[in-house]
Formats: sequence, structure tokens, C-alpha cells
Amino acid sequence: MDSLYYLKKSSSTNEEIVNFLQENTLPFLGVYTFNQTRGKGQYGNSWEAPENLNISYSLAVKKEDSQRSHQLFNFRTALILRDFIAKLTKTDVAVKWPNDLIIKDKKVSGILIEAKKVKEENYLIVGIGINVLQKSFPDFPRAGSLFSQTGRRFDLEETSQKLHEYFVERLKETVPDDQILEEFNTHLFRKGKISVFEIKEVRQNGINRFADEEGFLHVELENDGLKKFFHKEIELLY
Repeated sequence: MDSLYYLKKSSSTNEEIVNFLQENTLPFLGVYTFNQTRGKGQYGNSWEAPENLNISYSLAVKKEDSQRSHQLFNFRTALILRDFIAKLTKTDVAVKWPNDLIIKDKKVSGILIEAKKVKEENYLIVGIGINVLQKSFPDFPRAGSLFSQTGRRFDLEETSQKLHEYFVERLKETVPDDQILEEFNTHLFRKGKISVFEIKEVRQNGINRFADEEGFLHVELENDGLKKFFHKEIELLY
């Protein structure tokens, strides 16, 4: 598969994929490793990936192949990853706004999307981390893996190949914006359930209602009614 490259070790697949884009003009190009040393999550957060237990994967998508708003593209990739993990594990998977994947109340996967320009071409780099075989997360009590949440072991190499094939095929599909929003809200984690939220270091009860096309999450708060929030303005405690 000439559009997917294995890295024995990588500081960050989102950074190193640029080296491959210097020599390739494919509309989709992926790299993956089982040993990422300085992975990145959303908004500067780190993504821990112990060697040979988890998958770090990045997919470069030419901008013309993703002609929709950044927020809807973000939701679209989260849904594709949700569908992949659900089919792989035969388990219910929810999307925690904006793009974390949850199995049985534990985060098993996350996405970081970055825009990069390489040799006059504009790309969106979709960085994905999947916890696959890791058994425990002493420093991250809300984290889990496919193994810890399902009791099943998955081959890292085979899963990486399947992930790349699935993502490329799904991204080639034409999906209306309203369908993306509908599906995202269908799988929204803790939708319609009373939950605890933290806003500016103050906690209060609320209910996830829906996400909109601009990327905002609408939450009905116990004290303040229905409000909308962008990422990092509110935290769901679970």
C-alpha cells in the first residue's frame, strides 16, 4: 500500500508526515507508528503512547478533498473513527464533543487536526491516537484502551492497515453537512443525561443537548439555562 508508511519510531506522526509529503502528491497519504515519543493532543495537550501498545496514525488530506468548514470536517473525521472502532470491537462507541471516542465511559481514542502547507499544496493533517493494548492508565483515570474496555486483543499492524483503508474510502464519500450533524448528535456522549460540567472552575449540573455546524456545544445548565460553548470553555466531568 504505497500511500501508507510505517515508522519504527516517531516523535510526532503529525510532524513527520510532512517529510513524506515533500516527495508525494497523493490526495491521501498516511503514516503510523507504535512508538511515538512526543505525541500531541488538542490545544497543546500531550498524548501518551507507550511503545508497542497503541497506534499513532496521521493522514494527510489535500484541502480540495475536504471542502467543508473545519468544524464539520472535525465532526466528520470523529464519526469515521467512531464507526471504525465500533465495527472493529463490536461495541457501542460514543463521541465526546468535540472529537474524543468513548467506550464504557473511558476515552480510548482522540483526534488532532492541523492545517499545513507543503510545496504550495494545502493539507489537513488528521492525527489519531488509539489506545489498543494498554492495560492501565495510572496518570489518566478517564482513559482506557480497546483491550481494557472490551477484553479483546487486536493486532497493531493489521488494525493500522484497516484504519487507513477505512478512512480513505470513507473520506472519498460525499456526505451532506446536515447528515454529518445529525449523526454526530446521534452519537454524542451523554446526550440528554444529567452530567456535571466545569465552567471557569465552577461546577454545575447540566445536560448535553446538541452540537451545531459552527462547532459549538449547546448545554442546558441547571442555573443558567441553555448556553452554547466552544472547546475549552466548558468541561464535561465523567
